Amino acid sequence: MTTFVATSEPKLIWEGGAILGEGPVWVDREKALYWVDIKSSAIHRLDPKTNTRNSWKTETPIGALHPASNGEFIGALKNGIHKVKLDPASENAMLDFLIDPEPAKKDNRFNDAKVGPDGALWAGTMDDLETDPSGSLYRITKDGVTTIDSDYVITNGPAFSPKGRTLYHTDTLKRTIFAFDLDNSGNVRKKRVFINIPPENGHPDGMTVDTEGCLWVCHWGGWRITRYSSDGVELMHIKMPVANITSCVFGGDNYQTLFATTASKGLSNAEKEAQPHAGGVFAIVLNISGPSTQYYNGGFI
Repeated sequence: MTTFVATSEPKLIWEGGAILGEGPVWVDREKALYWVDIKSSAIHRLDPKTNTRNSWKTETPIGALHPASNGEFIGALKNGIHKVKLDPASENAMLDFLIDPEPAKKDNRFNDAKVGPDGALWAGTMDDLETDPSGSLYRITKDGVTTIDSDYVITNGPAFSPKGRTLYHTDTLKRTIFAFDLDNSGNVRKKRVFINIPPENGHPDGMTVDTEGCLWVCHWGGWRITRYSSDGVELMHIKMPVANITSCVFGGDNYQTLFATTASKGLSNAEKEAQPHAGGVFAIVLNISGPSTQYYNGGFI
């Protein structure tokens, strides 16, 4: 197992200063990175080779965006799951409502989401006021919505082991990452504590896996991204130039670049002055790769 994998310092590739940058996803059919700014209700796109940039506004806060196998996108927004069309000539995303598993929970919104090895969308909700344990993790396809787990204040970072046998999911306020056994049909069992993050390292946020089965965890308020073995042992960490690291994804040539989103939310004016790149997107070149793009193929679109 590779222990020291970073071959470059974090490089700022987008300096847009997102309030709450989140959900980076590498779309290999375009060789482009997409991510969202939840609090600005915005979707961003960057082609790292040409530096071509696009941005779209959404009607409501968007927690995650993922490519679908038919060439379109599926998005998890405050008011449910939508089909998303993005026209480079338009400043606004075109949204087509699909389903909302929580129509009565008006203070909830979708947060982090990933496409699983089954092609379904695994999406978590949270209390937008960050106080009540009203959030849940759902598995979403055209055949319906399955509640995977509940009682979260802030859900974060669904991630899947390379062989699709383990689901990782984060309870951010409890500083706990859970692991579940996962089968080919999307059923989970044996929920267990995988890692407890110490207070000095902030709170666990978004995460991804590499091809060796190690988990990469972004730390809100922790100034770091940490790589853990499949046994939960810290192997290394990358120091970041800003405090609030929100999520990461492998992409680029051979999937050996780790792209990380960050946030300026919650920083004081003095902290923002000390962290001028808070809310930017960073790239770190590695000598290990991550999984290829997972395309949603769970129906609807």
